[in-house]
Amino acid sequence: MTSGTTLYDPVRVGQHDLTNRLTMAALTRQRAGEDGTPTDLHVQYYAQRASAGLVVTEGAFPTFESRTFPGQAGIANADHVDAWRRVADEVHANNGVLFIQVMQGGRIGHPANLRGAEPIAPSAIASGTEFYTYDGKLPGPVPREATAEDLQRVVSEFVAAARRAVDAGIDGVEVHGANGYLLHQFLSPASNKRTDEYGGSAAHRARFVVEIVRAVAEEIGAERTALRISPEHNIQGALEEDRADVLETYGALLDGVADLDLAYLSLLHRDALGVGDSHDVDATSDLPAWIRECFDGPLIVNSGFAEITEREEAEQLVASGRADAVAVGRMFIANPDLARRWEENLGVNEPDPSTFYRGGERGYTDYPFIDEA
Repeated sequence: MTSGTTLYDPVRVGQHDLTNRLTMAALTRQRAGEDGTPTDLHVQYYAQRASAGLVVTEGAFPTFESRTFPGQAGIANADHVDAWRRVADEVHANNGVLFIQVMQGGRIGHPANLRGAEPIAPSAIASGTEFYTYDGKLPGPVPREATAEDLQRVVSEFVAAARRAVDAGIDGVEVHGANGYLLHQFLSPASNKRTDEYGGSAAHRARFVVEIVRAVAEEIGAERTALRISPEHNIQGALEEDRADVLETYGALLDGVADLDLAYLSLLHRDALGVGDSHDVDATSDLPAWIRECFDGPLIVNSGFAEITEREEAEQLVASGRADAVAVGRMFIANPDLARRWEENLGVNEPDPSTFYRGGERGYTDYPFIDEA
């Protein structure tokens, strides 16, 4: 089935009429200093890509105790607010719409990145992975199991970060519930072994994410609030290998926010294109289509993580009606004017992975626009 909609048609998201259905995915680029303050390079980088229908920033930490990796930008203090205001102003000057992704790393945090703080998680279980710190690549530590007081503090930190973002002139907040970070750790039965109201049953594991999304929406408005999920991503030890449990968990999550009228839901899933007719949903074989049926709002979809989303796939996701918009990562890194290049069938720059995380302008702000190539 086709919807008759193209990737280049406008779409309403929250309070904004987006000029196209290409969204720039949140991308880890590690260009901030240890203080987490966005720089002139961040201003230029995001402004260059403002022709995306929606620009979503890299995941920003709400407190230094929740930072995930070196070079991560924050939304934790007044200096961060001032810096992000410059980013927002430039994106808006280029007719763009900007959301900031807010994330807490949980057990994918290390004291070397947390200014000595101990990472927390739903349970005292290490991720089993290594990740980069200011002291080099190190094994993920065993985190401290979060107390009820910790969880209420984290909710408050997300709320405060969302308020700072709106005060900075950013158009909305994407709550990061994906990719094996803290909120995803609560959803996964492999990383959440709690026996209180935040663990055990699928509904209990979804509770913490629901509380954060609802608290952020209450603070800044649901029309400015979005959620990112990646069910069955099976990354960084946050395993979700039982489809029946996945359906129950994410069903509880979506039920818990169903009345909010969120700006959008962003879904990462390897089978984004699915099978068959998206209006004849078999949840056992087509999870993305089932989520589309469960969520009554704009759905942004992409299938790749550390992979390249090609134009044909993006166009098919929208034309088939499986998505209202498509999140694109690596092609936006290399092509600040990607929307024009794809719509006019122009050539594209190829991304250089060696520059994704190295710092500086190379591979960040020096990719040419089509008129400069």
